[in-house]
Amino acid sequence: MRIQFNKIMAGLLFCLAFNLSQAQQKNDSEKCRYTKTPQGYLMVLREGDDVLEQIEKLAKEQNIPSANFTGIGFAQDATFGFYDFSQKKFHPKTFNKVEMGSITGSIAWSGEKPSIHMHGVATDDKFDAYGGHILGLKVGTGSMEIYITVNPEKLERKVEQPLNANVLQLPCLK
Repeated sequence: MRIQFNKIMAGLLFCLAFNLSQAQQKNDSEKCRYTKTPQGYLMVLREGDDVLEQIEKLAKEQNIPSANFTGIGFAQDATFGFYDFSQKKFHPKTFNKVEMGSITGSIAWSGEKPSIHMHGVATDDKFDAYGGHILGLKVGTGSMEIYITVNPEKLERKVEQPLNANVLQLPCLK
């Protein structure tokens, strides 16, 4: 009888812990990721958020014509890419558990999809710095703040040859 009681109690405790975990995940997913400012938006991203994905989602949801952004915060993973012009591709390198001392970039469009161009500088616990084009960025312990300044004109990016690089297209002034 006592063994069965212990099994029931263990099952109830497991269910309670599981439900609390699910409720916490739901609360995290419902947290506000951005707010409107006079110049554009302020994003506050949390641990595990994919920064490029969140900026792209904001651009789609708010139909941002174009923008520039800056940011700071902690990164779980920061993948930088160095573009090899002879091979016409990025050589990626990932750094884990770094602080993003600087993030800068722009939002434009490539057809119906937002095109995010991001650079940054990351430092590790030895204060060594790494930087360049950011291919992937995931928020680490803490948060990441991104300040987005919206531009009124819609800008496009197109792949230009012979570089095979996605280049921002500017409208000609008259």
